[in-house]
Amino acid sequence: MIEVTASVIAAHPFLRGLPPDQLVALAGTAAIVTFPARCRLFEEGGNATHFWLIRSGRVTLDLHVPGQGRQVIETLGMGEVVGWSWMFPPYQWSFGAVAAAPVEALEFDAAAVRACCASDPRLGLEISWRLTRVVTRRLQTTRIRMLTWHDLTEQHG
Repeated sequence: MIEVTASVIAAHPFLRGLPPDQLVALAGTAAIVTFPARCRLFEEGGNATHFWLIRSGRVTLDLHVPGQGRQVIETLGMGEVVGWSWMFPPYQWSFGAVAAAPVEALEFDAAAVRACCASDPRLGLEISWRLTRVVTRRLQTTRIRMLTWHDLTEQHG
């Protein structure tokens, strides 16, 4: 297994700029993992025990829509975060995720990261702010997509 160092995780945009002591703490909770194309990372409703920072490849987020099956709601690529449900009780996935292409990522143990955040409130606040920015961007993207779907439905309805 490849050792994950502070410099390895500092290269990812999500963690860039964190102080060295915080990077060292987070590096101890991480592993480098790979997923082949079509590998399901997690299912909607499952326990959120990890999260990933994509180094290469693509991951699609999907949602089960009654009568329509799984619908892709977003595709994430290099430099992006997969998963935020690990940070908020009840720690269950709101969506599913699958590798759309072979993926290399930094995988973090969610409970260990939450413990790091609890022991270092500055880190906890910083991770919370960074995740909030991710969630906000994704909600805005989803809103735009839903408005587009609504417009298409109206045109063809």
